[in-house]
Amino acid sequence: MASYDAVLFDLDGTLCTHDQDEETIYFGAFETAGIEAFGEPGDLWSALAGAPDPNDPKGYLVNGFERVADKYGFESVDTAALATGFMETVDHTAVSFRSGAVAALEAAAVVGHVGLITNGPEHRQSIKIGALGLEDAFDVVVFAGDMPRRKPHADPFDHALDALSVRAETSLYVGNSLEFDVEGAQNAGLSAAWCPEEPAHIDSMDGYAPEFVFESLHELAAALHPSD
Repeated sequence: MASYDAVLFDLDGTLCTHDQDEETIYFGAFETAGIEAFGEPGDLWSALAGAPDPNDPKGYLVNGFERVADKYGFESVDTAALATGFMETVDHTAVSFRSGAVAALEAAAVVGHVGLITNGPEHRQSIKIGALGLEDAFDVVVFAGDMPRRKPHADPFDHALDALSVRAETSLYVGNSLEFDVEGAQNAGLSAAWCPEEPAHIDSMDGYAPEFVFESLHELAAALHPSD
């Protein structure tokens, strides 16, 4: 079992969950824009291609709403207003700890350095960090959304390791995404712990090979201290 000098975490879906439900945000976008609602939240999630562009979040949503409008035969919908309404409806303070997150942070602090690498930009993610009371919880915070390259590129991980003066080989990254967290960490030479939000089976990993698979963040402590 490897010994780690640093444990780094993803934020959204890993340490925290969002308390607003999908319907509130989706239909709130229409209400704020003053447009009669059509479709369902799932239509928008399916229409949003890839990860959000931190440099153009509105454009990302406009494209999604355009696809939904096209699906339902609406040709002259103000999708820019819907995108703005969506962004104004989202409450970034409406977050809560995922089960086991506090215990995982405490277990990581016993090991050594604790860090955070999130693909979101600082102006948005810092609100969530503050709402969770985690302003002083990390030795390094990397807002990859403000960098030229985000996860799964190695750059955000390299930036965190350099700031901590630790080696990739003795660092562990914990996240909920195979594509962004597991692949990204391993691209940079770190070990990866995958903790999906929903129960998953080994045969659902599509060729990814995280060093650890957790059903709960409570399992991190045992992975870090296997002899305890």
